[in-house]
Amino acid sequence: MIAVGGENLIDYVQTGLSGGLPIYTAIPGGSCYNVATAIARQNQVVKYVTPISTDNFGSILSERLITDGVILGTERVDAPTSLAVVSISDGEPRYQFYRNNTAERQINTDLLDSVIEKSTRIFHIGSLSLIEGEDSNVWESKFRSLSSQGIITSLDPNARSVAVTDKQSYIARLFRMLPHTCVLKLSDEDLIYIIPNTSLKDAFNQLCAKTSAELIILTKGAKGALVKTPSYQFQVKAVVPRPLRDTVGAGDTFMGTILTELHKRCFVVEEISKLSYHELRKMVDRASIAAALNCQSTGCNPPYENDLLS
Repeated sequence: MIAVGGENLIDYVQTGLSGGLPIYTAIPGGSCYNVATAIARQNQVVKYVTPISTDNFGSILSERLITDGVILGTERVDAPTSLAVVSISDGEPRYQFYRNNTAERQINTDLLDSVIEKSTRIFHIGSLSLIEGEDSNVWESKFRSLSSQGIITSLDPNARSVAVTDKQSYIARLFRMLPHTCVLKLSDEDLIYIIPNTSLKDAFNQLCAKTSAELIILTKGAKGALVKTPSYQFQVKAVVPRPLRDTVGAGDTFMGTILTELHKRCFVVEEISKLSYHELRKMVDRASIAAALNCQSTGCNPPYENDLLS
């Protein structure tokens, strides 16, 4: 089983203009929520372990997960749903977040201990859930604990600088988690934010020195991705979406596909470093195709298994 924690929210995504004013459509989202959706749509057993609100938006969020086959790990809670406003400029998303005292932040250690099963092989976390607050501390602690138990831990910082009020504290948390990370995926924008004022190459090398991850993937948008394991380092070209609607959820779809492929191949952490170049290349190529398919529709809409077989 794959367990996914982290935020769920409603994205108010800009989908057009009318009279010079933007039109927004409410779409279920949140980086970690999207990762769970992407995994389930590729027919893997995945449990989403973050609470969802009992409000109307929460019903939309939960019903979509259930429809796609995601297991809901917690009872819904009487707190509002987090919101994000996603404005699109030249196909690129710009975000504003509203998540104080919301449902997805109502977690504690006892809750996570009760819902993350012993059958879990992979645990994924990242994005807004690690920025600030006691919930961030809980996620960090659980991540370290699961790593010590031999579970494959996955981290995607998916840094949202607009939501960060204390960058030093946030970066310190990420650096504390890196030694306990088995799979690390981040974008070039994430890397520039985490390690600024240096070249992308030097920043990547610095990051690699801080983590024990068996698999590191740096995505670079239209420039493809850089893949690194203890045995291999190689570049993969990006797949061009035709047509390009927007890039919302592309990184989440990529991440979900990588975890899906790992779940098919690796039962323990040590097996990741034994993956052949051919297997790694096949995994990342498939993730790139999935991300491109997602970009062909508005908002995050990961492809289904059949879409990737065609």
